[in-house]
Formats: sequence, C-alpha cells, structure tokens
Amino acid sequence: MKKIAAFLLTSILVVILTACGGSGSSSSDNEMKKIEKEGTITVGTEGTYRPFTFHDSKTNKLTGFDIDVVKEVAKRLDLKVKFEETQWDSMFAGLNSSRFDVVANQVGINKEREKKYDLSVPYSKSTAVIVTAKDNDSIKTTADLKGVKVAQSLTSNYGKIAKDAGADIQSVDGLSQSLTLIKQGRTDATVNDKLAVLDYMKLTSDNKVKIAAELNKETSSSAFAFRKDSGIKASFDKELKAMKKDGTLKQISEKWFGQDVSE
Repeated sequence: MKKIAAFLLTSILVVILTACGGSGSSSSDNEMKKIEKEGTITVGTEGTYRPFTFHDSKTNKLTGFDIDVVKEVAKRLDLKVKFEETQWDSMFAGLNSSRFDVVANQVGINKEREKKYDLSVPYSKSTAVIVTAKDNDSIKTTADLKGVKVAQSLTSNYGKIAKDAGADIQSVDGLSQSLTLIKQGRTDATVNDKLAVLDYMKLTSDNKVKIAAELNKETSSSAFAFRKDSGIKASFDKELKAMKKDGTLKQISEKWFGQDVSE
C-alpha cells in the first residue's frame, strides 16, 4: 500500500508541475512570441556614443551604425523598434529589469557576459587604442598605464583592459567625457574603441589628444545582448547571418566607416 501511495503521489506531482509549466523552455518561447504579438521590440542604447549610437546634430534624430543594424534586423522580423536611452553603466541593469529586450551598444563579447546573457553572432569588430594628451609621450603600451589615472566606463571591455594593467580608474559615462578629462589634465589616458576615436577626431579636428598606442592583440567583437533564455537570440542570429550573406551588413559598415567592419 505504501508503494502504491508513493506512486500515486509522484504521479499527482508530475501532473501539477506540467500544468504549471514546469519546463523552462516555454517561458523563453513566450517572451519572443509576446514581442511578435505586440509587434514592437524595445532596444536599450546610449545615444551618446558616436558613430555607433548618437543624435544627429541637425535633426536630433537617433542614428548610428548600431542603430542602423538593429533597425534592419527588426525590419526583417517585421517588428517596430522602440529605443530606450540610458548611460552605459546602467545598460545591463535595464536589460535585467526588462526595461528593454535587447542592448544595441557595441557590447563586447567576453566570457563573463556569455555566462550572464545571450549574445548574438558578432556584427562588428574593432581594435582597442590608448588615447592621451597630444604632448604626453610617457604612455606607449598598456604597461605604461600602471598607476596612472585612466578615464573609463566601469563595465566596458576597455575598462577591464585598463584595470588589468593596474591603472587608477576614474569613472566616466563615455568617450566624450574621457577625452574632456584628458584635455583638462585631470586624467592621463583612456582605452577605447579605435573606430569611435577616429570618428571623433574626424568630426572635431581635435588636435589636443592623440592615439598613443594601438593594441592589436585587443581586438573586440561586438554583439547584441539579451536576457538568458529569452528566445530572442535565435531570431536575431538568423537575420544577422542573412544580412552578412546578402551584403547588407557590409553596406551599413561602409556607410559609416568606409570599410567592412563586420569581418
């Protein structure tokens, strides 16, 4: 009788768990299905990180490389895009709290992020550089960053490079603030994305800062970030691969950089 009772109890528990949706896969399917049903995907981005995500000085319209790429993916998924702008260091908190569905902001791929989030296939690649004041000749390698003041966003891949080099990290919101602090003499350097720095120099003709070193070993691939098991990654990966195959990703790259940065 005890064996029969135990069997019946186990059977009842299985039925209850099944009815309650005990499988984790159903929740991920429902999240993507919800987005498709509503017809809108919410995207977290800075809006201050030219040329990837920024506001056009003439129209004040949000634009940039990352903006164009995520818009094209959404278009192919037959979805409208709603952008939510926030500072970089608050970006993943916003994703965790479901303020938005995806982060489109040059999210560097690393092991720590892969453990916490679903990351899409890469859509761009770039190299890290060290930027200093024009007259600063003391910093030429990452070894020279040890003990000096370096302006960085705390949660970026570039911030990690500076921290690992033993730099005295000064927290900032982004590249623009980093360069301002360097020119004011309040910090000595920043480690950042080569494409973003070159675009800044081209746009401003600023001769008060320079690229002191190019860190060829620190090549970073960028991806879109989603909550774990949200079910969105597979849809994005499919469209990104199609965009690479049909040349659309290359066209967007050339529009912003004059070369294909997706390879």
